[in-house]
Amino acid sequence: MATTTLDPDTAPAGVETARKLGLLPEEYEKIQGILGRTPNFTELSIYSAMWSEHCSYKNSIRLLKTLPRTGPKLLAEAGQENAGLVDIGDGWACAFKIESHNHPSAIEPYQGAATGVGGINRDIFTMGARPIAQLNSLRFGDITTEARSRWHMRGVVKGIGDYGNAFGVPVLGGEVYFDPCYTSNPLVNAMSVGIVRTDRVISATSHGAGNPVFIVGSATGKDGIHGASFASKDITDTSMDDLPAVQVGDPFMEKLLLEASLELAQTDAIIGMQDMGAAGITCSTSEMSAKGGAGMDIHLDRVPTRQPGMHAWEILLSESQERMLVVVKKGREAEVKAIFDKWDLNCVAIGTVTDGGTLRYFMHDRLVAEVPAESLVLGGGAPVYERAVKEPAYYAENQRFRVADVPEPDDLRAVAYDLLASPNIASKRWVYEQYDSMVRTNNMSTNAPSDAGLVLLRDTGKALAVTVDCNGRYVHADPRKGTMIAVCEAARNIACSGGDPCGVTNCLNFGNPYDPEVYWQFSEAIAGMGEACRALGTPVTGGNVSFYNQTVSADSTVPVFPTPTIGMVGVLNDATKRMGLGFRSKGELIYLLGRSTDDIACSEYLVRYHGIRRSPAPYFDLEEEGRLHTMLLMLIRSSVITAAHDVSDGGLWVTLVEMGLVNGLGFDIVTDSEVRPDAFLFGEGQGRVAVAVNEEQENAFLDMMRASRVPFILLGHVTKGKLVVDDEPFGLIEDARKGYEGALPKAMNEQ
Repeated sequence: MATTTLDPDTAPAGVETARKLGLLPEEYEKIQGILGRTPNFTELSIYSAMWSEHCSYKNSIRLLKTLPRTGPKLLAEAGQENAGLVDIGDGWACAFKIESHNHPSAIEPYQGAATGVGGINRDIFTMGARPIAQLNSLRFGDITTEARSRWHMRGVVKGIGDYGNAFGVPVLGGEVYFDPCYTSNPLVNAMSVGIVRTDRVISATSHGAGNPVFIVGSATGKDGIHGASFASKDITDTSMDDLPAVQVGDPFMEKLLLEASLELAQTDAIIGMQDMGAAGITCSTSEMSAKGGAGMDIHLDRVPTRQPGMHAWEILLSESQERMLVVVKKGREAEVKAIFDKWDLNCVAIGTVTDGGTLRYFMHDRLVAEVPAESLVLGGGAPVYERAVKEPAYYAENQRFRVADVPEPDDLRAVAYDLLASPNIASKRWVYEQYDSMVRTNNMSTNAPSDAGLVLLRDTGKALAVTVDCNGRYVHADPRKGTMIAVCEAARNIACSGGDPCGVTNCLNFGNPYDPEVYWQFSEAIAGMGEACRALGTPVTGGNVSFYNQTVSADSTVPVFPTPTIGMVGVLNDATKRMGLGFRSKGELIYLLGRSTDDIACSEYLVRYHGIRRSPAPYFDLEEEGRLHTMLLMLIRSSVITAAHDVSDGGLWVTLVEMGLVNGLGFDIVTDSEVRPDAFLFGEGQGRVAVAVNEEQENAFLDMMRASRVPFILLGHVTKGKLVVDDEPFGLIEDARKGYEGALPKAMNEQ
């Protein structure tokens, strides 16, 4: 008798297979209930990807929905498009988003970072927007002692630089922090910002039975398979075995795809378009279909592939880069194909839109998977969990810190110069010199640095101010307050540059959500973000959650600091009113705006000099922040100040040095007698900004400040190059430059 061999990809698959794919037993039962039958391996692979934490946000969406997600300038519902979208006036919109590529970068730093840049840029131009600025937020271990951390940093920075430089979008800003908790789990958060005419925005949707579905861009290979699942589990000693999960990028192909997509956006030939990021074809077909209330019939054998003999599930889950899914209006196929032929890109019809909301995937005319689109997506059938929370014991320990117990140093000058050499404080020139910041020549802040990156919007007279901010040490000390500080520092940077903040995107980097202490950190951080964003009127347009950023070994579990990176965009309606951070001339008066206190909590000074890692987050008052930002904009628009720079990492001393380094100028200041000197100079209490004022504008400045509710004091004046504190010589600005600019190159050259 003849026997029939079942195709393992379409044979019924049990709960053990589901478990190996990362699904919980109760999730397997839910899938059986949705389908009304036992799923096959291909279908389980689809659900394992779409129900992974990376795609479904199953452990975070309940809390994310508490964030402020509406506002008068929002043009797209938060989280419903490839990127956030805000109205910036004159018929233009700004599309922006930040995402993580942490796990891939941990095991293959170069490609992990490069493809993170490529993916976030695709999220922007699939909306019809041209990317005009990139930013990044990076975290590594201690590069002064760890060769692995130097390897991570070299690979990540080169990957970002090589991809972004070739693609042709300038890097306008970023941040780099170092702490041992990031040794095995570096954080690589990439942000992209683009602009689009409001009447040319492309939605990530699908509808209209019979409309053809095209895959465009690169061919599909085996790189990136199960990438979403890989990003949804801890880093362990065996994570290197998952190296095939890391995608491989081609920035030149992406540049072609960008131009073809923007040319396509000028037509009305398409229904919708979506980037193929996490989970590849599976994600784009399911999310577009669910949003439009439609289904699709997809023929996987028509997908251009790099390797022969790929299985259906491999084609479905591949995360090969530089690919997008496009739903075209029936009858306009030739027009669309001609555009992609012009740019020498694949443009292949792989299916059609159907009624009914069911996704059917075929291989050589054989049905290999059939699932309801709605059951796969965020807000649809994907599971939603509420995890247990537990306040960590260290939080109460932090609150017992008393500044009076910390002795004041005998030599403030020595401490000051040691701080400038801290990798967390020192110049990041070693990093940003590897990036092209001047391509497209719209960057306004390379030669005249400001607290936020500034990009000119030609023909409008406007500029965008963009920034990324987060101090993970603050958030670890107090997740709620630390996240509020991250939001307010981003807004403060934009205000210091002359901009009005208009929207937030976030990249939430945390440990394992099944750990109650980690989930407490997460829930507190979300509460703090919501409170600060509501107070400042900056709605959250979307973002990314990255859990499982921790290293698990036989004898320990080490999560990273909770790091909710805030990306913020602001608008300068008059680009000529931009404000830089550098002193301009000798004799300018230096004022400090905001309240100074005896606060050294959580400062780089406290950790580096005193070795104290347990303290609460620094001084912070949300109402004071709002008043300060408003006052800054009034001063800038009235042209009564010549420079503004916020007080943050390293305290006032570092702020003033950075202001002086721009034009090689120094300062002569007097500390506040009401505050202990080390706190005044090195404390990181929030809500403070140093400003410079020409003598002829001093009366106008004083009139405005006295009418405000913002505390302020005169610090001193700008010098030709000497640094003087309380009549004590602190050297020359060029002495400070040596340590400040030499620290990172020295660390990175150590073998």
